[in-house]
Amino acid sequence: MAVPNPNIENNVPPAGPFHEEMIWQQLKTVRDPEIPVDIVNLGLVYSAAATPLENGGQRVNVKMSLTAPGCSMSDVIKAEVERKLASLPDVRQVQVDVVFDPPWNPGMMSEAAKLQLGFDSDFGAAQSTSGEFRIIR
Repeated sequence: MAVPNPNIENNVPPAGPFHEEMIWQQLKTVRDPEIPVDIVNLGLVYSAAATPLENGGQRVNVKMSLTAPGCSMSDVIKAEVERKLASLPDVRQVQVDVVFDPPWNPGMMSEAAKLQLGFDSDFGAAQSTSGEFRIIR
């Protein structure tokens, strides 16, 4: 069982030399204000990586989506991602791109998120088209 990092729980950026796992640790502290689950477990983060800058430091690039294109909290979520990633040691630039291709769907949530929200583990999974299903009584 993983031991919770008190720095993450208290929104304190991780200390020490920069490493890419710090990006994911910070992203897991960003919650969708309308859903009590972090954006990583919701499946909203499609990619997150750092690249070294010529003058030193790191540039963090994130591609993420939202649960709906018209999400009223999109600016709030994006700003929180930028702020938290910019607080990491050695990070000099942060680029967050909100994309809708592929569109988010509930099947992208982690098992933990589905359980936390009270969904069955197969909620949002693609339906089988291999055969017809009928209920016979």
